[in-house]
Amino acid sequence: MEEFDARKEIENLKIAQATQAAALAGAQATQAAVQAGVVTTNAAAQAGTVAMVIAGSIGAVVGLFLGLAIRR
Repeated sequence: MEEFDARKEIENLKIAQATQAAALAGAQATQAAVQAGVVTTNAAAQAGTVAMVIAGSIGAVVGLFLGLAIRR
């Protein structure tokens, strides 16, 4: 009777270990996806900021020259 219980306990431990490994792998995959999303969001925000700065600079230069041309 004890041998049967020991084998059953070993089988339960194997199942628990496999479950824990699968849960850990899922958590790591989720964390990797979140980090990739954060990097992508930050890159998009930076690109948008740079685009706005460039557009504003171009607008300022064009406005300056238009102002000079209208003044004459």
